Amino acid sequence: MLIVLVFALIVFVLTLVVIELTLYAYRNYRYPDRAKVGKRLERLHKDKYDTTSTDITKKMTLSEVPALNDLLNRMNWVQSLERLRRQANASYPLGFYILLSLVLALTGFLAAMFFLPGNIMAMVLGLAVGAVPFMALRMMKKKRMEKFMDQLPEALDLIGRSLRAGHAFTSGMKMVSEQFVDPLGPEFGETLDQINFGVSVADALRNLTLRVDCQDLKFFVVSVNLQRETGGNLAEIIENIARLIRERFKFFGKVRTLAAEGKLSAYILIGLPFAVMVVLSLVNPEYIRTLFTEPEGRTALYIAGVMMFAGIVFIRKMIKIRV
Repeated sequence: MLIVLVFALIVFVLTLVVIELTLYAYRNYRYPDRAKVGKRLERLHKDKYDTTSTDITKKMTLSEVPALNDLLNRMNWVQSLERLRRQANASYPLGFYILLSLVLALTGFLAAMFFLPGNIMAMVLGLAVGAVPFMALRMMKKKRMEKFMDQLPEALDLIGRSLRAGHAFTSGMKMVSEQFVDPLGPEFGETLDQINFGVSVADALRNLTLRVDCQDLKFFVVSVNLQRETGGNLAEIIENIARLIRERFKFFGKVRTLAAEGKLSAYILIGLPFAVMVVLSLVNPEYIRTLFTEPEGRTALYIAGVMMFAGIVFIRKMIKIRV
């Protein structure tokens, strides 16, 4: 009886959290500026009657829930997740993705407890489902960083031409921020805003490398900082970096073409065991059911899962060529 009550309580809390998250996502989708307008009106009303000094320092908001925001700000490991969210340019705060991950993990664990034997499999499935939001953020980040890398050579050429025309370095960055779309334009625009607010050029560019995970951008930042200390023709340096990035893209295309066969072989090797299991479950269900009902079969599944994971890691290392 106690187990039933605990299970009912978990289902109730889970349902309540899912409903709240659904309503929150619907309100943000239907009225994206509603929260901003409300906060601005509240700030104006407060400033009208408040004579105390105002703190104008920029603060990082990790969640719309004040208690959760304070809790996340005390955790150091959250900073890496927040950097991932910013690099992915996700619209929701980090607290939303953490709550969504917890809800999905609990849902996957409870579902696995009913359909799969063994607590270990249920925990593995729960952790896998709970990692889906952050895997999606990583995919969004990868896609955005690839777009940034594609835009970077043209942006560097524009800065180099502006320097040759007699403009200042910040003027070239302003042209880039105005003429390029996301992600390069807004990122350079934020760097320019930091410089205009008094941050040194070196620190502003260093902050840019923290917001954007791009190796080529780091070469550009290091070159600009060295030129400001030692001197030299900055326009020529930037144009040479743009040319080297283009040559690197060409070489990477050739490597990707040569590695295509290895990637296809890797996909076949990874998918073959699962395909065989599906076919056997259709042809002879009793034969494949032994793996899930007998202790020896479950042990074989655990060992096979670990070996599959190790094989995927090794294959990924072999076919992933960094240029």
